[in-house]
Amino acid sequence: MLSYTVYSEAGGVGKTSITANLAAAHARAGLDVLVVPLDPQDGDLSRLLGVDDDRASSEADNLVRHMVNAPKGPFEDLIRTAEGVDIVPEHNMLSDLADHLAREQQKAEDFGDAYNIYAQLQRVLEEAGVGEHYDVLICDPPATESDHLYNAIYATRNLVIPVEPSAKGQASVDGLEELATNFADQLNIDVGVLAAVPNGFKGTNDQKELIADIEFPTPEVLGDRTSLLEGCWKEQCSAFTYERDHRDYQRDHELETLAQFDRIARYLEDEAGVEAPNPPEPGELEPEVEA
Repeated sequence: MLSYTVYSEAGGVGKTSITANLAAAHARAGLDVLVVPLDPQDGDLSRLLGVDDDRASSEADNLVRHMVNAPKGPFEDLIRTAEGVDIVPEHNMLSDLADHLAREQQKAEDFGDAYNIYAQLQRVLEEAGVGEHYDVLICDPPATESDHLYNAIYATRNLVIPVEPSAKGQASVDGLEELATNFADQLNIDVGVLAAVPNGFKGTNDQKELIADIEFPTPEVLGDRTSLLEGCWKEQCSAFTYERDHRDYQRDHELETLAQFDRIARYLEDEAGVEAPNPPEPGELEPEVEA
C-alpha cells in the first residue's frame, strides 16, 4: 500500500487542495483510496469534498472515539465516499484529541501498561484491515505540530510536502525535515519524504533558484491556480470534477494542472511499487469520476 501524509508547517500552500486532488487522481486510475483528514478547523478536506454533515453532532461516531477505544460502531461505518475516494470525515472532537489521548495514556499507566499516544491511528487502521482493503492511504493533518500530525506520520511513515516557492517556504521545508528526523529518532521509525510539490509558481528567477535548491524529488511544479482551486472550494469538489462539470469551456492551462496531479499520483505510486490498473491519459477528463 502507498501511504503518505501531506504536510507543511506553512499555512496557505494548498495542502488540503493538493491532498484532495491527489486522492482523486489515484482513484480515477482505478485504485482504492482512503483519506484520513485530521484537521479540527472548519475549512478542511471534509468540507472541500462535501462530507462534513455530522462534524458538529455529539451523537455521531467519529475517528477520535475509535482512537480512544470508545467507538459507537465499526470503523467502516465512519466512511463516506466522494469522487470515488473513501473519506473518514472530520469531527469537532478532533479539537480535543490531545486531551483524550492524554487521559487514555494516564489510564494505561495507572494499570502499569505501555501506551503510545502517537500509535493510536495506526492501531485503528490496522484493526480495520485498511492495508488489506486499500491501495492508497493519505492523511491530511493540520499545519501545526500536534498529536494529529504525529499520529498521521506514525501511521504512514512517508511525507509529501507542499512548498510555497519563497524564502518562507524554503524555511518551512528545512523545519519539516528536522521535525521528521527528530520524530523518527524519538520513536525509532523511518520517515521518508516521497516528494515536494511547489505550488503557486509564477516563474520568477528567485522562485526558480529556490525550487532548484529543494533537496527532495519535485515531480511537478504547480503554477498559480487560485481561480481553479477557489472554484473547487465553492463547488465542494476536486479540480477534475470542477473542470468537467462547472466550466463553460475547458482551458488548456487548467487541463495541464489536472495532468500534473495525475503525473504526481503516478510518480508516488511508482515509488511504492503500486500499479494503477486503469490510469487515464494525464489530464484527460474521462473516464468520469464517480461520486
